[in-house]
Amino acid sequence: MDPSEFRRSGHALVEWIADYLSGSEEYPVLPRVAPGDVRAALPERAPEAGEPFEAIFDDFERVLVPALTHWNHPGFFAYFPATTSASGVLAEFLSAALNQNAMLWRTSPAATELEEVSLGWLRALLGLPDDFEGVIYDTASISSLHALAAARQAAVPHVREQGLAARSDLRPMRIYCSEQAHSSIDKAVLTLGFGHASLRKIPVDASFNMRADALRNALDEDTRNGVTPVAVVATVGTTSTTGIDPVAAIADLCVDRGIWLHVDAAYAGVTAMLPECRQYFSGWERADSIVVNPHKWLFTPFDLSAFYCRRMNVVREAFSVVPDYLKTAEGNAGVRNLMDTGIQLGRRFRALKLWMILRHFGAERLRDILREHIRLAQQFAADVDDHPDFERLAPAPFATVCFRANPRGIALTAPELERLNERVLDRVNASGEVFLSHTRLNGAFAIRISIGHLRTSGVHTARAWQLLVEHTAALAAAR
Repeated sequence: MDPSEFRRSGHALVEWIADYLSGSEEYPVLPRVAPGDVRAALPERAPEAGEPFEAIFDDFERVLVPALTHWNHPGFFAYFPATTSASGVLAEFLSAALNQNAMLWRTSPAATELEEVSLGWLRALLGLPDDFEGVIYDTASISSLHALAAARQAAVPHVREQGLAARSDLRPMRIYCSEQAHSSIDKAVLTLGFGHASLRKIPVDASFNMRADALRNALDEDTRNGVTPVAVVATVGTTSTTGIDPVAAIADLCVDRGIWLHVDAAYAGVTAMLPECRQYFSGWERADSIVVNPHKWLFTPFDLSAFYCRRMNVVREAFSVVPDYLKTAEGNAGVRNLMDTGIQLGRRFRALKLWMILRHFGAERLRDILREHIRLAQQFAADVDDHPDFERLAPAPFATVCFRANPRGIALTAPELERLNERVLDRVNASGEVFLSHTRLNGAFAIRISIGHLRTSGVHTARAWQLLVEHTAALAAAR
């Protein structure tokens, strides 16, 4: 593109994005397409001759937009929020244009040092001490993988040089998490060569929080049997229910026994900005590592995962490899080379969007929005509790509510009740107005609503509730 064509196309694109961000609820949240529709609508091969941007954008609107799931819709209540903001979009635009690769300080001093600054700002907002050094990864899955790799480095002698396989000098090893921990912990254990049998899942209490007494018993039993505890993963805001593991009690066990403690606060971590939520994070300052995802609930375009570690030197011991062509004079001057803090060599300029969002919103407005989302969730939970045809299945400390329909006066077997809730969920989602997800709790099918979009208001949560009530009543009457 020449500059004039870029300006013309860029201005048109900005207009489209501005309209989209302000009017995303005009689209159905879930696309009404069938598998293969997008592939069938596009050529099998790339064109030999280049095409004008207008033609490409026409196909974007004609083929791709109707097949998008609109995470930017204020009625998107599934999984966890991943909402963006205009300031974040502009930062991504700049990041793409600048095309920085911050593998070394030399290859981008601005990106390297801005990452330190922006993560320092976020760390202070979360109330974490300054000895937690931060680094940005893409997702919490990768953050937790690096945490457990560092735990392996700390716990296993000569693991960097000799690995794990066929070593007669090593005892069996174990990593611990709750039954409600994210599946990324399973994947990290597999990736790091521990084997899935090395992951021990600890029972939870009635509120779906890890039982510290069960963890203590597991540690004692494994130690007696010659097993080496490597790490414990505690979660603040579990994926299914946003349960809260007792981090302070878990930290006591880990500190006493010299075990690496990783805290997965990918979803709920940002609420540590709220004084009224600090109680949920008691003890996390004693963890070895923590992950918080601004792309979940801090209006940062996907992806950006903030990893904090009190022992980043161990992370560097696990991953730093510096070939001759990457050695620089600055390496002897105390600068931080981001390539040393993980598996990636290349590092894109993610810090720019976090920095811009923190500046554009300001801490006070961010706190206000988080509080409003939590208020909306508490109101929704109260509606569930007050309605005779619904029941809540888990506590709702943050902005996620797990519940199910259970119509009064109708005797349903467990499979019938599950099928009813599946049909309610399908019908509500088919409306195109909202999108809810599900989970399974104590064997029961649960509907799940998670509130966190920047533009979600009481109008949207009230409509979700209205749809749930109407479809439950209709399906119950049809029996």
